[in-house]
Amino acid sequence: MNKLKILFIIALGILSFSACEKDDICTDADTPQLVIRFYDALNPTEFKDVQNLIVWGILENEGKDTIDNIALDSIVLPLRVDASSTTFALSRQLSIDDINIDTLTFSYDIKEIYESRACGYIANFENLTATVKQDDSVWIETIDVDNALIENTASAHVKIFH
Repeated sequence: MNKLKILFIIALGILSFSACEKDDICTDADTPQLVIRFYDALNPTEFKDVQNLIVWGILENEGKDTIDNIALDSIVLPLRVDASSTTFALSRQLSIDDINIDTLTFSYDIKEIYESRACGYIANFENLTATVKQDDSVWIETIDVDNALIENTASAHVKIFH
């Protein structure tokens, strides 16, 4: 009788643990963001900081979402996964009277990729194009899409010359 109890407990333990499965924890997958590097327009191989940079993500009929920065030679911006374009206003202020605002629109195709049950889907962006709408005083001279496929944030995707 004692051997039957031990055998029953062992069988019950095996059955209860056989229903367990590995925990799904998402650690790697994330939708990549747009990396922008700022370059000197007079010397295109040199990075150039943008003094007093402020970036607004412009949302249709919803106002603005602000990303405050300081003097930077690169920024990382999120792209919308619910639309095929994202618009940002970039403001550079050299003095109290000298505020320059240019509006950048990034258009792209969204490619959803299933990562895992824990991570779900991530979005990669393909065929990236950029347009700039300048105000009266131009500070962004040219914009160059260096990498039209956004799969990671390891390198710059867009170069802005100012």
